[in-house]
Amino acid sequence: MSLSPIRIGIIGAGANTRDRHIPNLQALPGVEVAGVVNRSRGSSARVAEQFGIPRVYHHWTDLAADPALDAVVIGTWPYLHAPATLAALQANKHVLCEARMAMNAAEAQAMWDAARSRPHLVAQLVPAPFTLHVDQTVRRLLAEGYVGDLLAINVQFGQGFLDPTSPLHWRQDFDLSGYNIMTLGIWYETILRWVGEATRVTAMGQVYVKTRQDETGARRAVRIPEHVDVLSEMACGAQAHFQVSSVAGFGPGADIWLFGSEGTLRFRDNKLWGGRRGEAGLREIEIPAEERGAWRVEEEFVNAIRGLEPVKLTTFTDGVKYMRWTEAVARSLAEGRTIALG
Repeated sequence: MSLSPIRIGIIGAGANTRDRHIPNLQALPGVEVAGVVNRSRGSSARVAEQFGIPRVYHHWTDLAADPALDAVVIGTWPYLHAPATLAALQANKHVLCEARMAMNAAEAQAMWDAARSRPHLVAQLVPAPFTLHVDQTVRRLLAEGYVGDLLAINVQFGQGFLDPTSPLHWRQDFDLSGYNIMTLGIWYETILRWVGEATRVTAMGQVYVKTRQDETGARRAVRIPEHVDVLSEMACGAQAHFQVSSVAGFGPGADIWLFGSEGTLRFRDNKLWGGRRGEAGLREIEIPAEERGAWRVEEEFVNAIRGLEPVKLTTFTDGVKYMRWTEAVARSLAEGRTIALG
């Protein structure tokens, strides 16, 4: 079968874009990564040479406006996600945007509105990746009543001792990350996939190192917490606790518990564990081959453009949901109160 060619431009070629997006796109039949623009002309040229990309652009707006391109992959930090997405959609281009969706809920809403006004274009977000291989099995077990009534959810991700001397990371820079806090949004997106959204949020967090040195050598205020605890009431009736920390020396890494009236599920060490009332304890749950998911965002994006499958991971609709929750966390931290999600 002959496939119509798809020419894709890259805005922002960071590690994930170089390691995954570009090579995975180039491996798909009928797809050409035709242009790239990075933070500087020099870094753009290096990426172009590394991957054999024929064109380097002076500015990201030039790439977004190029009529020779069919689609754009946005691999920048969150500060550029909304402007680049809106420009690409306005220029009649399909968009695959890196997570987190935007700086705040208003930007996410603007992206969603623009995508809905152009239903002939594909608009997709890069999904939270850590549980792709177990997602379908978790959803099936919950639907089958493995845990009974879901009562409580505990999500913990933390590792590493506090380093007061390290330079300002982009995840600590409010001007680049907005309301996104470390990997908190990734874990909420995971729970959103499994059980649905939250209705209320209460958060506490702490910045331990108040200023850090940026890439120019200047001292910059740090506004994004290095440790955060979030309580969420979920629409499904469960209560959820999220703790994400960059100060948890010898911490557990990723650890998710789903506690129900009749059973428990646990995601730990990239495996799924479960146990039911009356059993001796948790046992590893084998993931059936037909349920085992994997990273295939680039293939899904191209297939959606060709009309072969719909976007599932991750839609702009779900992105707006996790950005509304993310902003509610930030508001709760700032205002010291519980925030209701409309």
